[in-house]
Amino acid sequence: MDILPEAMLTIDGKVRRATGDRTYDVIGPWTGEPVGKAADASEADVEEAIVAARRAFDTTDWSNNHAKRLELVKRLHELLVANRDRLVDLARHEVGASLGSVRRAQVDMALAGYQELINLFPQVTWEQDFGDSGPPHYRSHRVVAHEPIGVVGAITPWNGPLYVNVGKVPAALLAGCTVILKPAPDTPGMGAIFGELAAEAGFPAGVLNVITGADPAMAGEMLTTDPRVDLITFTGSTAIGRRIMERGAPTLKRVFLELGGKSAKIVLEDTPNFAEEVGGAMVVSHAGQGCAIMSRLLVPRSRYAEAVEVLRQAYAAFGDNWGDFDAEDQVMGPLANAKQLERVKAYVDLGVQEGATLLAGGKLRPDKGSGYFIEPTCFVDVTNDMRIAQEEIFGPVLVVIPFEDEEDAIRIANDSEYGLSGGVVSGDFDRALRVARRIRTGTIMVNGGLCIAPDVPFGGYKASGIGREWGVAGIEEFLETKVLAWRV
Repeated sequence: MDILPEAMLTIDGKVRRATGDRTYDVIGPWTGEPVGKAADASEADVEEAIVAARRAFDTTDWSNNHAKRLELVKRLHELLVANRDRLVDLARHEVGASLGSVRRAQVDMALAGYQELINLFPQVTWEQDFGDSGPPHYRSHRVVAHEPIGVVGAITPWNGPLYVNVGKVPAALLAGCTVILKPAPDTPGMGAIFGELAAEAGFPAGVLNVITGADPAMAGEMLTTDPRVDLITFTGSTAIGRRIMERGAPTLKRVFLELGGKSAKIVLEDTPNFAEEVGGAMVVSHAGQGCAIMSRLLVPRSRYAEAVEVLRQAYAAFGDNWGDFDAEDQVMGPLANAKQLERVKAYVDLGVQEGATLLAGGKLRPDKGSGYFIEPTCFVDVTNDMRIAQEEIFGPVLVVIPFEDEEDAIRIANDSEYGLSGGVVSGDFDRALRVARRIRTGTIMVNGGLCIAPDVPFGGYKASGIGREWGVAGIEEFLETKVLAWRV
C-alpha cells in the first residue's frame, strides 16, 4: 500500500494526472520499496505548462500587482504551514530524512525561510530616481525601474527539496514572475504540493505550474531550450549546471545556478576548544547530502596526531546513533537512492586505493534496513590532490588534511574548483577573519558564525554556481533593469 498520496501535475491552474494517466513509482530511501506514485509528464504536458506560464505573465496583471502577489504568496505559506504533517511525511518517506533533520532544514527551517522572504519583500527596490543630467539642450530626467524577468523554470534537487523549492518559487513569485517548477524524479511530492496548495489558495491560472516525471532530463531540457522561458534557476550538480548553460546559450537565457561544493573547515593551531571543533566536523547531517557541508577538515600538522585521535573517539562515540526511522534525536538516515549509495561506496573504495587511511566507517549497512545505508566515514592521511579531496562525494564522508602554516591552509582551501562554503576557527578573532577573507567562497563561518540564513544571500564562487538565492538578493535575482529617461 502506498504511504504517500499520488503526486499530481499542476498546469494552468488545474491539478491533474499526466496525459495518458502515466505514473511512476516513488522509491523510499529507508526501504528501497515504493512509497507512492507520481504523475509522469509527457512532452505535451510540459508544452502546456510553458504556454500557460507565458500567457499568465503576458496577459494578466500578475507582474505589476504587488499587493495581489504578496497576499497570495502569504496564503500559500499559510497552507504549507497547515500541512506540516504532510510535509514531514514527504521528507521522511521521499527524501529519507531522519526526525532530527525534519526539524532542521528539511521542513521547519524551510517554512521559516519562506516567512523570511515575505518579511523581506518590502525591501525590494522597484524604482530608483537618478535625477537630471545631460547637456543643456538635451537634459533628461532618469529613472531606473526593476521589473520581473518573465517565465521562470525552476529545476530542483532531491536532497533538500522543500528548502530549495522555497528558496526559488516564492522568491520568483514575489518578484512578479510566473513559474514552472520541475522537482527531481525522486522527490515529486515536495514539488507537487506547491501546485496543489497554490490552486487552493486561488492563484491565477498559469502563474504556478508543477511538472513531475520519471525522466530526469526531458522537462528540464525543454525548459532550458525554449525561448518562451526567460530564466532557469537550478540547484544540483556542477556537471548538469554546465549543460544548462550550454543548452540555454542559443536563447541567451539567464541562468541562476547553485551547484556543488567541497568546502573546507580550517581549525588553526591556536583554537582553544581544538578537540570540540575537530570532533564536531564529522559529516553526518542528512548523511552528508548537502552542497554546503564542510567535507574537508584542515588541521595543523603540529597537532595532526591529536586531531586524528579526537576523530577516532568522536566516531566511536557516535557509534550506531543513526539510521533509526523513529529516533527523535537522530540527524542521519539513508542515502537518497541506490545510485547514490553505489557512488558513495565507490568513493570510499577509491580513497583506500589512493592511499588514504580509513579511520572510521566505510561499510554498507544492510542490517539497518533494506534501504540505502552506509556508515559515517572518515579518511585521514589525505593529500589535497586525491580525488576524494577534490570531488564532491555527497555522502557521509570526511577527509582530513594537514597544513603547515596559515598560508598553506589558505592555499589548500582554495585549491578546489568549488567555492560554496567553509569555516575558519582560531583563538584570535582578527586572525580568523583575516584568513576567512582570503578563502574564495560564497559563504564562510568565522569562529562558528552562522553564514547561511534566509535573510542573507546564498551562492558560490567558481564551479559552485552563478547568482544568489535567499535574502533580498534572492528576490531581485528574478528582476530585469530598465532605464527610462525624458527631456526636461
